[in-house]
Amino acid sequence: MEKKTTVILLLVCQDTVGIVSNLSSFIYNNGGCIVDSDFHNDHQHGFFLGRIEWFLDGFKIERENIREKVKELCDPYNGKWSLHFSDTPIKVAIWCSKQDHCVLDLLWRNQAKELGNAEISVILSNHTDLKPKVASFGIPFITLPMNKENKPEVEQKQIELMREYNIDVIVLAKYMQILSDNLVDTLGKDNRTVINIHHSFLPAFIGAKPYHQAHKRGVKIIGATAHFVTAQLDAGPIIEQDVVRISHRDTVNDLVRKGKDLERIVLARALRLHLLHKVLTYENKTVVFE
Repeated sequence: MEKKTTVILLLVCQDTVGIVSNLSSFIYNNGGCIVDSDFHNDHQHGFFLGRIEWFLDGFKIERENIREKVKELCDPYNGKWSLHFSDTPIKVAIWCSKQDHCVLDLLWRNQAKELGNAEISVILSNHTDLKPKVASFGIPFITLPMNKENKPEVEQKQIELMREYNIDVIVLAKYMQILSDNLVDTLGKDNRTVINIHHSFLPAFIGAKPYHQAHKRGVKIIGATAHFVTAQLDAGPIIEQDVVRISHRDTVNDLVRKGKDLERIVLARALRLHLLHKVLTYENKTVVFE
């Protein structure tokens, strides 16, 4: 059975009376059938966050004109809004290094159609280690070796490749490099979203070797965090997290092994939620409509 195309509207703005009514009336008055809606009011900071989805089939406004009509509807709220169509492929780039667990997991899930309407277009790495492991997926694998001296040139090439492949979302699947402020800023200006998986339960154990830090501290749980990338290291809005219990018997290697399982799951969940347009950001936080 062919899945019907839907239209998805996301809105973040200052809270005011009548927003839900206006959004719903707009769809109803134009013959639309709402299939999902979810809203959140942050009363402390005065924010409204909403997601509303309806069938394109039967909607009176032609597809090519919907964006302009939604602009007229949402602009008066002086917030941020975006419009999406469920049948539009979202082009994804995976950036990686030597570790394979997150990369292979995402490729398998995408092959099984678990990641929504994702189109993984290219894999970038600063090492060649994973090239033979991902060859069977038929996705271009580009190696850009990086060191302190050539980092600016490599990052410029990365920017050019993202433009060449028309990438919407970049996934740092254990990329193990800190993105420069210039790279983060340029990708943002190009409207490319960057999602990272960090191997700790942020904000604890920021930076390198968090499992070593956790073991030294004697914690009883470890976690993994998927977040949007900002210029500040490991401090972007958090999309998804999970934890697993550990004990005094666990070595650092045990923590790494358990952590890898979490990293796979957390990154896949976060990416899928974003690709389904279920994540809204504000005040360096997220609202996730699951």
